[in-house]
Amino acid sequence: MLIGIGALVFLLGEPHIEGRNQQATPFEIYFNDPFLAYAYAASSAFFVALYQAFQVLGHAGQNRLFSPEVVNAFRTIKYCAIASVGFVAGSVVFMPFGDPDDRPQGIVMRLVVTVAWIVVGVAAAKCERAFRNATPWQAR
Repeated sequence: MLIGIGALVFLLGEPHIEGRNQQATPFEIYFNDPFLAYAYAASSAFFVALYQAFQVLGHAGQNRLFSPEVVNAFRTIKYCAIASVGFVAGSVVFMPFGDPDDRPQGIVMRLVVTVAWIVVGVAAAKCERAFRNATPWQAR
């Protein structure tokens, strides 16, 4: 829960402390920068996956780990990972508008985020398959 709140505070607060946006109004910050709007849309998959992960942990705490709800949560996390990789791939569209000196760092950040989401997606897919196969066994 604290991770999600911290990420949301960072997303909403960071544009106000950036050098070029210190004197801008909230409307100018959030609606005149297409990359910022894209980043907010892309972050929605992170928050959905985080919520589903907490749902899985809640089921684990109640000893109901082998239930269809957990399988659906892992499926949702897998789809969020796929969507996030797509959002990162789509963010390449904004590269020509940025500073040429920042392009290498942007590429590295895209690679790091992509690899992290691929790991999350593969782990969620493996857990989904394992829990889906174990759910009928647990019901007997």
